[in-house]
Amino acid sequence: MSRAVAVVSRRKGFRAPVAAARSVVAALDRQRWARCPAGDLSVAFVGDREIARVHAEFMDDPSVTDVITFVGDPGPPEPFAGEIVINVDQARRAGPAHGSTARAELLLYLVHGWLHLAGYRDKTPAEAKAMRNAEARCLAHLGRAGIRL
Repeated sequence: MSRAVAVVSRRKGFRAPVAAARSVVAALDRQRWARCPAGDLSVAFVGDREIARVHAEFMDDPSVTDVITFVGDPGPPEPFAGEIVINVDQARRAGPAHGSTARAELLLYLVHGWLHLAGYRDKTPAEAKAMRNAEARCLAHLGRAGIRL
């Protein structure tokens, strides 16, 4: 599948990894076991303040979170797969806290958002377990392909 992927940074001082994010999405799209809907995709890198505002506006929860995914519209005139909003500030905190890097955490958030578009949920313990397994599978696929964010 070929799609346009718009990548923007709305976090002051953060330069969005445009080419790398597009490579990640393209590699995920080539997998056969999980499918993201057809259509263009938007990836926005934001900070704590904006993610909290978006979280409050669309989910009635003003707390800071790591990633928010909005499913798009598959219909005419042109399909839109959705938007993945990624919190750079959270990744900067969580990466080192998990013994990793902020970039690795951003990659996890992008994978997580893509999986939400592919139909994975994480509200129940069983859904969360399936999401963690799918994340691991995607990250291993990206690792084998040498793709990083």
